[in-house]
Amino acid sequence: MNEKDINLFSEFPPVSTESWEALINNDLKGKDYDKTLIWRTNEGINVRPYYREENLKGLGFLGSLPGQFPYVRGNRKSGNAWLIRQDIEVVDLLEANKKAQTILSKGVTSLGFVFKNCFEISVDDLKQLLQGICLEKTEVNFVMACKNATLSKSLVAFLNDQKADPKEVKASVNFDPIGVFTLKGKFCSSETEAFVRAKEVLESATEYPGIQLIGINGKNFNNAGASVVQELGFSLAIGSEYLTRLTEYGLNAGAVAPRIRFNFGIGGNYFMELAKLRAARMLWANIVKAYNPKCECGPECECDDNCSDELCLCACEMNIHSETSIWNKTIYDPYVNILRTETEAMSAILGGTDSLTVLPFDVVYGQPTEISERIARNQQAVLKEEAHFDKIADPAAGSYYIESLTASIAEQAWKLFLEIEGKGGFIATFREGFVQSQVKEMASKRIKAVATRRENILGVNQFPNYTEQITDNLGSEVFQAIDQTDANAEVETIKLYRSATQIEALRYATDSFSKKVKRPKAFMLTIGDLVFRKARAQFACNFFAVAGYEVVDNNGFETVEEGVKAALEANADLVVICSSDEEYAAIAPAAFSLLAGKAIFVVAGAPACTNDLKAVGIENFISVKSNLLDSLTEYNNKLGIK
Repeated sequence: MNEKDINLFSEFPPVSTESWEALINNDLKGKDYDKTLIWRTNEGINVRPYYREENLKGLGFLGSLPGQFPYVRGNRKSGNAWLIRQDIEVVDLLEANKKAQTILSKGVTSLGFVFKNCFEISVDDLKQLLQGICLEKTEVNFVMACKNATLSKSLVAFLNDQKADPKEVKASVNFDPIGVFTLKGKFCSSETEAFVRAKEVLESATEYPGIQLIGINGKNFNNAGASVVQELGFSLAIGSEYLTRLTEYGLNAGAVAPRIRFNFGIGGNYFMELAKLRAARMLWANIVKAYNPKCECGPECECDDNCSDELCLCACEMNIHSETSIWNKTIYDPYVNILRTETEAMSAILGGTDSLTVLPFDVVYGQPTEISERIARNQQAVLKEEAHFDKIADPAAGSYYIESLTASIAEQAWKLFLEIEGKGGFIATFREGFVQSQVKEMASKRIKAVATRRENILGVNQFPNYTEQITDNLGSEVFQAIDQTDANAEVETIKLYRSATQIEALRYATDSFSKKVKRPKAFMLTIGDLVFRKARAQFACNFFAVAGYEVVDNNGFETVEEGVKAALEANADLVVICSSDEEYAAIAPAAFSLLAGKAIFVVAGAPACTNDLKAVGIENFISVKSNLLDSLTEYNNKLGIK
């Protein structure tokens, strides 16, 4: 720092935390500081309204640089290059190859081949699937629920046949028997055989160090409604289970850990998801280090000071693939999904992911279109080519908030990890139902938050598109949990879900009713105090539009009689009176009496005179405290909408 800088800063004397707190408390004017300004997350973390340098005291990882153990700042020493991945569902090998070559010319640098049906992949199959694809320049990834041992061996044979450079090939096979167990409730064969095959898979590709052969699909927990801490804690426990089992079979942790790829889901909590990846690398690095990994890099090891005869720290690097979550994606107002996936992509990239899949905005309700896939690709291209997110390693470093958040997530995830280890490891705790109960409890909590609008989903439970209707016959599965449980399941499984599902199902029922009968109409009887009637009419319009009702707002009526007359002429199904609390005592009973049961009468608000209004027969009230889902379900039932 030069003299000019010192003089400049001297004009701004330091302000103590005590002074900031005194000023804040003065502005709060008696309100409770914790209740007003402290955000309590689903992860059990109390987020402060601001952070200062003193909040970083005691954080031991702050001294590390990018590319250094414990890799909290990323695996790369410079830059932040990540791979842009697009998945292809493989039905026909030649068609999948044709699509792969097309998208490689459009900015994709990583291909994911997803096989919905399990069948043995031969060398000849791979020759068709990968024809014309340079494996030294393009990462290829294979996703299949089973038959992965055969696939791995075929891949190695194919690479040998193609005389591919072992140092340059980047690929992955998503062999994850524990992940299959969590989704299907049973192992494909047996637990013992699953790990024997895992050992065989690892030993089949020793000459290709750039192939990750075991996948840990933490994204499944994310998509089932788990919290950031749960997704991380469970994923680390699965990783530890693989390390334990495979080292017991005689493999060195230095040979196992680099072959593991973590597949995380990225949700809409921007800073939490960013910090999650930083915390993940740090915790995994320390877990692997505890297994004393030996160097498997060969005579041309380039690990520098990360490697010694006793310990290989480069084996402690976590390889991360990220995929945007389905939990917060919507069928209604689906273009908002583009905004959601863009912020999620930013979280993953700034958090230092190695590769990223941005799911197309329409993936939750049908086969993605060519344009939706193009948009998804270009979302990453914009962040790389225009926003230059690939230029700076760990750009979040030094942020008091993010560094503190990284530490908090790591602390909570580590507690969960140790709890699972204390119960005998992931498989044991899953068998006893601990993992499932944790996920279900959190998912229920988050779904309730959506139903009560404590968690907003734009276009679904808040600010819906009033005119949008779905006229297509959607399958019932889009409104249900994705259940992949095997018929012979041994244990309960986790279920993939979308938090908007219940409200969207409610609205879809209204759309279906509209095609057969009519679209329900909610009429705003606005009267009295201008400020209150406008605010409550806006609230009520938003409230009933969530269920797909036609809403009719009005500037205001001079008399109750005029308002009721207009409502009846409009053939309203619901009449919502919108006014001030003080005026409700007189005008609500009058309107209710004039309406004479010809429409459902609703009071917008929770006035002090509620009991008096109930005494004259008024039953329906909506307010910010209403459970949106329960209330709208009740109104649908009253209107005969099922």
